[in-house]
Amino acid sequence: MSDPRFTPLRDRHEALGASFTDFGGWQMPVRYTSDLAEHHAVRQAAGIFDISHMAEFLVTGESAAAFLDYALAGRLSTMPIGKAKYSLVLAEAGGIVDDVIVYRIAEDRYLVIANADNRGYVDAALASRVRSFPSLLERALPARGPDEERSFAGFIGDRGVDVEDVSDSFALLAVQGPAAQAIVAATEGITELSTPWAEQKYYAWADALFLGEPLLIARTGYTGEDGFELMVRASDAPALWDALIVAGAPHGLVPAGLAARDTLRLEAGMPLYGHELTLDTKPAQAGLGRVVVADKESFVGKDAVDAAPDAPVLVGLVAEGKRAGRAGYAVVDDDGAVLGEITSGALSPTLGHPIAMAYLTPASAEAGTTVFLDVRGTKIPATVTALPFYRRTK
Repeated sequence: MSDPRFTPLRDRHEALGASFTDFGGWQMPVRYTSDLAEHHAVRQAAGIFDISHMAEFLVTGESAAAFLDYALAGRLSTMPIGKAKYSLVLAEAGGIVDDVIVYRIAEDRYLVIANADNRGYVDAALASRVRSFPSLLERALPARGPDEERSFAGFIGDRGVDVEDVSDSFALLAVQGPAAQAIVAATEGITELSTPWAEQKYYAWADALFLGEPLLIARTGYTGEDGFELMVRASDAPALWDALIVAGAPHGLVPAGLAARDTLRLEAGMPLYGHELTLDTKPAQAGLGRVVVADKESFVGKDAVDAAPDAPVLVGLVAEGKRAGRAGYAVVDDDGAVLGEITSGALSPTLGHPIAMAYLTPASAEAGTTVFLDVRGTKIPATVTALPFYRRTK
């Protein structure tokens, strides 16, 4: 068994009294004070998260755009420089290897951020796709004579596409909440922002410097609130954390852990790999059919991406009272027949009632349908609802 890993901010978390939990082999802060207090701070002011456990891959080369169109479910080649896009890494059988965010850094350079727990799987998938990519390119090349060299060894690499796992070189911090922009904009040491704050849109990124060193600031997040994710060299992370904490103090910024992050993303209807997304899940089942660009000539998983008509689909469930269904609990009908299973559930801190995401049979998945949560043998009435449960007003 390998030793647990810690982010570059371990000392900061311990000094704040954080409780730690294992997440994908990393020891991550699960809370600092109170799950509820941290959750409410993000909804009402701002929270700062250490997400340095996430995996980062650089995809570079003159064929980087075409490669990502082949390797991922979306069309990344048309994405402008300065933008980001949510996408999926699919298996040949059409299931989901991971969900990722892709940033176009330059004409021939992309950054792919994957889930920490899936770092090895995404690394292996991209490496395999680099090896299979030439067969796709070969069909587009003009015919050559029998004596002409027809080698792709040089094409893949220096002249084509290269994939590099740079996860250990960088750290990621997230500032999320209504006050996020004011906090990041006021952070001492952040200079030379390439895009003015008023012009930086959602799912876009800007170049900047922090204490003279490169900083990427992306308007992305996993909480349902406005916010930013900041990527710096791992050695610069403690100083950036400290500067953000100081800038955030007048705005009510608090450190927040994985427990609050989970209830925030659940309220926002955002899937979590290993819960709503798995290798056995097809994108359309999870409500992610829009992410798949099916008319591309070829991409991994294209021939198997369609789900069976009777395959379970992801829905939201709302209930009354205080007893929440948890992951793995059955969803049943009035007679006790199993309709599906909860993948994530909690008593919503913002809404004040139980919410859950679950996979149900298509016949029981229509909004407004009454079902029952099997909570340790007690049937709790619940209503099927569209996702998300919570949407910020501005």
